[in-house]
Amino acid sequence: MSLRDSNPVNKNHPKRVAIVIANSTTSTTTGWPVGFWWSELTHPYLAFHEVGYEVEIFSPAGGKCDADGMSDPRDASGYSASDLISMGFLSTPSLAALVEKTKPVSEIQVERFDALVVAGGQSPMFSFEQATDLHRKFVEFYEAGKIAAALCHGVAILKYARLSSGEYLATGKTVTGFANVEEDFADNAVWGMGALPRDKHLMPWRIEDELKKLGANYVQAGLWRGFAIRDGNLITGQQNFSGSETANLVIEALGR
Repeated sequence: MSLRDSNPVNKNHPKRVAIVIANSTTSTTTGWPVGFWWSELTHPYLAFHEVGYEVEIFSPAGGKCDADGMSDPRDASGYSASDLISMGFLSTPSLAALVEKTKPVSEIQVERFDALVVAGGQSPMFSFEQATDLHRKFVEFYEAGKIAAALCHGVAILKYARLSSGEYLATGKTVTGFANVEEDFADNAVWGMGALPRDKHLMPWRIEDELKKLGANYVQAGLWRGFAIRDGNLITGQQNFSGSETANLVIEALGR
């Protein structure tokens, strides 16, 4: 029986998805506060809502989560000004409030959900190494045959996720995530601002490089192109423009 034809929770109940966003932390490279990225929460949330899924939001430690400033459509930088989906989410009090009191990942009951989706932002690159409950839950979903998904820098989870056999979950899988060409673009931007010396990088390590070291088949669609890939019940999205693509693969796998 395929994932599309079955609901391991309850055939008569709407599909349930747990979305994990990162808790706030401080970048060790810039000293800036970093968090989750709005579109990586809001775009999947809308896609799931439109097909009738139930969605709950978690974070590794629980509690209030803050987004990276440039992901906010109202930010003075204007970087995300065209993100009308996030603007609609932020303008709806009941939705905006969902990031004020997230539940900790440790409280996710795997049997209650059909899929786990890990959003990105800058924080995962600095905080996911310590998020051992998230490592465990991601593997539990995967080994239970449920959908385990991550996008953008949320794919950092694959650097730490090991199967019960001890093997890295990513080994031998076809995956994507924030690409080196995109990291180069981001580095050049902060260098141009004078925010970092040119011998330093914005991120402490790179998704593409680490996935290849783990023996994954890393693929990408080019600079800032929305893209996601599915390998069995593992789904990964390339970057912050890939939230809808990632969600659509989850929906394709689970059915409506």
